[in-house]
Amino acid sequence: MNTEEVKIIEEVAPVAGIVPPPVVPAAKAAAPVPPTMGGRRPPRRSSRPEKERIKPEFDTKIIAIRRVTRVAAGGRRFTFSVAVVSGDRKGRVGVGLGKAGDTSLAIDKATRHAKKNMIKVTLSPAMTIPHAVEAKFSSAIVMLMPAKGRGVVAGSAVRNVIEHAGIKDICGKLLSGSKNKLNIARATIKALEKLSKHPRTALNPSVTK
Repeated sequence: MNTEEVKIIEEVAPVAGIVPPPVVPAAKAAAPVPPTMGGRRPPRRSSRPEKERIKPEFDTKIIAIRRVTRVAAGGRRFTFSVAVVSGDRKGRVGVGLGKAGDTSLAIDKATRHAKKNMIKVTLSPAMTIPHAVEAKFSSAIVMLMPAKGRGVVAGSAVRNVIEHAGIKDICGKLLSGSKNKLNIARATIKALEKLSKHPRTALNPSVTK
């Protein structure tokens, strides 16, 4: 029944005593069905704020890792030796060595050893060393000199130790042909230790063991 027929019935109904049929409203539009994931509802996004990751106090970097083989009666046995540098970039730095049958366990041991043997470096207000200093460890000889406005000019393990100590405007130089990064790092630590012991002395050209 269309709209015109309904109007005609409403006009004639009072005269003929006919009750007009009720007008049925148009069907409501079906609500959109959310997309499903294989018959399952999509996961709801949590309104809780994500927890911020806590930054560790000390930064750690692996400077050397090697596999050591030991020949026993039952065959060869492998262990790992890891050397790391750890520091807070605010004047504290240390070098550690760890050995274990697994690399992750060796890294944990080396990190604990580095934190245990940390030193506090004597720095100027500009976060640089006050004077030049030189040190030797085993066959590695390292010389550190302040270099204003040049940044960190160093390589090998010397740079790793300097960066983790937070030192700026410094020049590091290797005076030996040693390529052992662990010895170089320990020579750098030994040179930085001299700053606190002799803060006003100039560079001593004689290198002592």
